[in-house]
Amino acid sequence: MRARGFVTLARVSAQDLFDQKTAFGRLALVHVIMMAGDTLVTVSLAGSLFFSVSPTEAKGRVLLYLLLTIAPFAVVSPALGPLIDRSANGRRVLVALSAGVRAALCWMMAEHLNSLWLFPLAFFLLVSSKLYVVTRGALVPEMARTDQFREHADHVGDAGWPGETKETEGFAGFNAQLTLLGTLSGLLAGSIGAGILKSIGAPSVLYVAVFVYVAATVASVRLQRPAKAVRDPVSLRQAERDRHALNPLGDVEVAWGLGAAALMRFAAGFTLFLLAFGLRRESAGLGWYAFALGLSAGGSLAGLAFVTRARHVLSESTLLTIALFATGAGAALASLHPILAVQVLLAGWLGLSAAIAQPSFDAITQKYVAPGAQGRTFARFAVRQQLLWVVGAVLPVAIAMSFAFGDRLLAALMVTASLAYPVGRRLARP
Repeated sequence: MRARGFVTLARVSAQDLFDQKTAFGRLALVHVIMMAGDTLVTVSLAGSLFFSVSPTEAKGRVLLYLLLTIAPFAVVSPALGPLIDRSANGRRVLVALSAGVRAALCWMMAEHLNSLWLFPLAFFLLVSSKLYVVTRGALVPEMARTDQFREHADHVGDAGWPGETKETEGFAGFNAQLTLLGTLSGLLAGSIGAGILKSIGAPSVLYVAVFVYVAATVASVRLQRPAKAVRDPVSLRQAERDRHALNPLGDVEVAWGLGAAALMRFAAGFTLFLLAFGLRRESAGLGWYAFALGLSAGGSLAGLAFVTRARHVLSESTLLTIALFATGAGAALASLHPILAVQVLLAGWLGLSAAIAQPSFDAITQKYVAPGAQGRTFARFAVRQQLLWVVGAVLPVAIAMSFAFGDRLLAALMVTASLAYPVGRRLARP
């Protein structure tokens, strides 16, 4: 099997994005637009909730917002996860509903950006956002199978990746493509949003997001219906249903992989808000924060370049171990030079590590979890990962800590996890 590099990943991603005759190409377009809208919302809320108010007021607002980020999963996981599994055609409707509702909510948020109405509106926007995240996880293998069924093997015989290895690699290639396209879309939208925020104001960013989500709604309606030959195998058989009920976390690889991926989310939340409140203490401007987000996106691209080649010679579990250790080692080095510039560089390094970890865990889940249970499984896992992200974010918000102390704390946790994860999954094997 030939190793495919980052240039190939970028080329194939662009080809799929602009080939709107394929099921995956249409999903890629939806994802690009959704990520652009989400980035615009993030830019607007950062400018209005955090950097435009005093540090004391910002702490209270951020804590409330973090609590709101957990609640949507309490709605999405038990209520919508099984619905996503039962209705293959309904997944297209759910994606379109997610985009349309966010368009309406962004308009209302722009009108109430400085009132308490912002928080319930933000809550429902987050519910809609998480609905798309969970549904997309189930749609990736479905759209891939649809293209395989309709185009057959002769379409991908020469290109190889991502066609000939779709099933054997747990759709890791498709996850990497969406991550790459979403990162680039977020970079572009973030640059545009930052310019609008600085020149016109936060409400205008939300108004632009309205039009972006309307476009996402139109693109969602165009998602292809899966062929019957694709839908039938996705239904959960009785034996699979019983096994899933007894062991909802699935295979040992999935259970331990979830722990590793959740810790990476903890590190992301912790580092993000450690940096944010460090910027406020040092009276640094929004430009520093934007630079850190840009480096994080750049790190994500570098991580994808690495994982694209490495996944052909290293297992997903090994890649997760590497991501954990790299995060801990980077935090340890940053603690030796606890200055703002180094902390911004750490954000880029963490973006690289996260880009290695998340596609690897997604591939593990799609490989070991029955297709008919993937909707509820992705919803359940998203709850755990988001919970760890919030726990990580709350710590530097609730407890004032220096860069040096925070980096040492993160380094100790992640290096320990990088040792415990491979040992634990081997011991847990029957």
